[in-house]
Amino acid sequence: MPELPEAEVAAAQLRTGTVGARVRECWVGRSDIVREGYQTLSWYQASRIEAVQRHGKSVVLSFSRGGETRFLVAELGMTGLLLFHSAPARYPQHTHFVMHLTECREPELRYWNPRRFGRLYLLDASGLERYLRRRFGYEPLTMTRQEFTKLMASCRGRLKALLMHQQKIAGIGNIYANEILFRAGLHPSRVASRVKPDTINRLYDVIRDVLLEAVEFGGSSVRDYFAPDGTPGTYRLFHRVYGKAGAPCPNRCGATVRRVMEERSSFICPTCQPRSGRRQ
Repeated sequence: MPELPEAEVAAAQLRTGTVGARVRECWVGRSDIVREGYQTLSWYQASRIEAVQRHGKSVVLSFSRGGETRFLVAELGMTGLLLFHSAPARYPQHTHFVMHLTECREPELRYWNPRRFGRLYLLDASGLERYLRRRFGYEPLTMTRQEFTKLMASCRGRLKALLMHQQKIAGIGNIYANEILFRAGLHPSRVASRVKPDTINRLYDVIRDVLLEAVEFGGSSVRDYFAPDGTPGTYRLFHRVYGKAGAPCPNRCGATVRRVMEERSSFICPTCQPRSGRRQ
């Protein structure tokens, strides 16, 4: 479930809690949780955490040792979490990686992932560059309006599929795609290249607004998501349509929110998000 806002919150807390820490040792519960670079694991012992960044739905930690820099990429996938020692996981058997730390306030950083759709990557600089180029498209919080307009014009597929295509736009999943499309007044099956310029501009603004609001409220704790310190995100309290099938449209148009199976479960108002696009 973690999407861009949840990964952004995790990265921010890791920056506060782990940057400057020294790695004492690493424990791996399942070797298959490390997709690449397992043989370099010993290098990270005695290294120092220098920085934490977010790319799409992944969190990237930078380490230095002896003048060399390497990276740990944590994919959060559908159920992955990065947790401090102070945030006990409900099912400890799903903790697959632990980094023991010194010289910081957090003695441990844990990777918890029951469904294991995400993985860890231990990479050097060139490996990280290849990983990012292969996995991620535009960052929705930094892409320009011109870049987004060009991307929309080039896509002949469904609008929701474009928003969730990580190699096109990185970080938006099902929850935020639903919220974005409702606020923009667009049906998920609209063809992206047929959306009018004024509506593209509105959609660009809504993407940023929704994602930044979600970050401000700590993300959306719908099922298993918690920030590294164990706190839940509260943005689910502000969801307008996601999971709201049968509820009145929040725009008070008189319709009710429907769940339709298009590009995964989509929650729409049939009045405010017309399939024909006659209003756009």
